[in-house]
Amino acid sequence: MTTPPAVPLFKVFMAPPAALMPRLEAVLYSGQISEGEPVAEFEQRFGDFVGNPHCLSFYSGTAALHIALLLAGVQPGDDVVSTAMTAEPTNLAIRHAGATPRWADVDPRNGNVTAQTIAAALTPRTRAILVVHYGGIPVPIEAILALAAQHGLPVIEDAAHALGARYNGRLLGSHSPFVMFSLQAIKHLTSVDGGMLTLADRELLPRGRRLRWFGIDRAASRTDVDVSEVGFKYHMNNVNATIGLTQLEHIAPMIARHVANGRYFDAAFDAIGVERCAFDAAADPSYWFYTLLSDDADGLARHLAAHGIASSKAHRRNDLHSVFADCRVALPGLDRFYARMLHIPCGWWVDDEARARIVETVRRGW
Repeated sequence: MTTPPAVPLFKVFMAPPAALMPRLEAVLYSGQISEGEPVAEFEQRFGDFVGNPHCLSFYSGTAALHIALLLAGVQPGDDVVSTAMTAEPTNLAIRHAGATPRWADVDPRNGNVTAQTIAAALTPRTRAILVVHYGGIPVPIEAILALAAQHGLPVIEDAAHALGARYNGRLLGSHSPFVMFSLQAIKHLTSVDGGMLTLADRELLPRGRRLRWFGIDRAASRTDVDVSEVGFKYHMNNVNATIGLTQLEHIAPMIARHVANGRYFDAAFDAIGVERCAFDAAADPSYWFYTLLSDDADGLARHLAAHGIASSKAHRRNDLHSVFADCRVALPGLDRFYARMLHIPCGWWVDDEARARIVETVRRGW
């Protein structure tokens, strides 16, 4: 018997060679491959896509988060309320800023923080709130922003999984003072690597540009400029920007396929009585991956693997890492979610046959 082709959990999308390679060759031999016009154009067009013109590019999403924390006023010794249910860079960026993550528990139905769990994690030293739209499912951002306003705290959104997601009909990218999008290899949109940061306050753009390039104002004379604070080498280059610009031309149908697959799974798994993530009615996820919940998640993973379907927990909960040992607290919601969750493929590469096969494989039981 022929084994069905494997369905991977993640797969890199790259624009067709005919669209990408002439542009890439042109920039590679243009004489300027560092930050220039392609970077500025990519920022403008990305901002158009997410509905926020105040956009800064970076060589990684982690760099974008670090600068967001600095622009938010986070300093060494401060606390930042965050989530342990994320990839490690989210919280390592807090360490880069010299601050300490304070874990908010998560909703065991979906792995996201809530206004209630954030409120319970606030300390007298809290300087900012960092939330993650896990798996592309938006957090209840409006309630979180209301809580933050009560305490005078800025909110930073890590939307690495959530390009194209909406809350209350609005695309993520303009709800909060700071929203980071990752352009890493396997995200919805990749520029090979990179990150974008959208800002509510355009007055922060000049400082953000300085911080991403050694604290230097690139528009000033290099021999006359004064560096007044420590900056970093975090800028994007023209090569990555050119890839990103080409990718943007394909992003809408690609995200639409993620969403179509996610909604198909929502209906199919509800119909057969298999538990999946539940979320706020105002949330429209972009389904970076799809998450099932089971008391036998390990058994489900083995069953899927036997039928050529990849699955994973994807991330180690951050509170288990030694680098965050001083942050550990009881997180019963996370305990339940992490034990029961399993991510399955949901992306643009999952065609109609593959998604039907995934549902049928789960339906047969394990």
